[in-house]
Amino acid sequence: MIIKEHLTGWTPYQLSDIYTERREPGNDMLPMLTVSIHDGVSDGELDDDELGKKVRRIADKTQYRVAKPGDLVFNMMRAWQGAIGVARSEGMVSPAYIVAKPNDKVYPLFMDYYMKTPRMVGIINRQSYGVTDFRKRLYWDSFAPINVMLPPIAEQKKIAVILTTQDKVIELKERRLAEKQRQKKYLMQQLLTGKKRLDGFTDLWLTKKMQDVMSIVSQRETIPNALYVSTENMLSENAGIDWSTVSYDRDGIVFQPEDILYGNIRPYLKKTWKADCVGTCSADVLVFRPQGITPSFLYQVIMSDSFTDTVMHGAKGSKMPRGDKHHIMNTTILLPSIAEQTAIINFLSLYDNELALLQKDLDQEKQKKKALMQLLLTGKVRVKND
Repeated sequence: MIIKEHLTGWTPYQLSDIYTERREPGNDMLPMLTVSIHDGVSDGELDDDELGKKVRRIADKTQYRVAKPGDLVFNMMRAWQGAIGVARSEGMVSPAYIVAKPNDKVYPLFMDYYMKTPRMVGIINRQSYGVTDFRKRLYWDSFAPINVMLPPIAEQKKIAVILTTQDKVIELKERRLAEKQRQKKYLMQQLLTGKKRLDGFTDLWLTKKMQDVMSIVSQRETIPNALYVSTENMLSENAGIDWSTVSYDRDGIVFQPEDILYGNIRPYLKKTWKADCVGTCSADVLVFRPQGITPSFLYQVIMSDSFTDTVMHGAKGSKMPRGDKHHIMNTTILLPSIAEQTAIINFLSLYDNELALLQKDLDQEKQKKKALMQLLLTGKVRVKND
């Protein structure tokens, strides 16, 4: 039960009143834990694929720091961005991390949420120092004097239970969304290669090069009041545009409705959008104009894993790979009749509609969690005592 009250019974502390720095050296028996901005402290050791980069490990494990369940851990270099969280299991962390051991004034899981509120991240940002954002660091002597207002332990536990329950709801919906995405990927692989055919279609598919079904637009100009698209405002792994970052009246390559905009920097991010308006885009976005192919079918081909793998095979550059236009245009695909293309797109659109509904539902639950955090972690709404 949640009820509204005035902020009574909450006690002011400095973080040094509830935490002491843990400086125990690591050892070969402990897993390596990491702290991320979005996920907090990992449950165990992550491999390079999960981290998204190659990490060099120090041979002497005593240089690492032990973190025990309930400890607050933060990355000194990224705490100002929210890289802070509570350890759920024992492990060790980088020497660039700070480990803070809690006392009995605080319930650790409550602090996992409390320290990630916009207010606390803002305070941590101000307490971090460096000549530029890139060099900002949060050391213990800047962490310790931070002021906090905390409710009694019993209330901390109840708040943690409410927020943990909401996290479980979000996790369940994320799993449902991921499973539906896996199903669609599998069907795309089967349907777009002819391995699986829809009822009523038996005609042979033709082998075509991409240059047979599309052209790459190169015309540049400034179109008044037209949307300008760059790789920065195209969404990764989710077709569309981040409309909060768009600009207008910019000189660029002209696109029109039904063109496919393809983010050519790091193609594996799948920054791809089927345009529904006239506009211009940066040179890092390739504009594919369909010819002799259903635009939506071409879009699905370009979004497929097999096409991405082919583009990456011929990409140039290591740190910031770019698809090679010549290689892309010479890539071969299997092409069914227009009627079968349309039928395949209609079939896949059923999954797209389900995915959109699942994503909307997930977004609403995440917004609900933000609202709960804003209300419960500031004392604007209090939990009822039993």
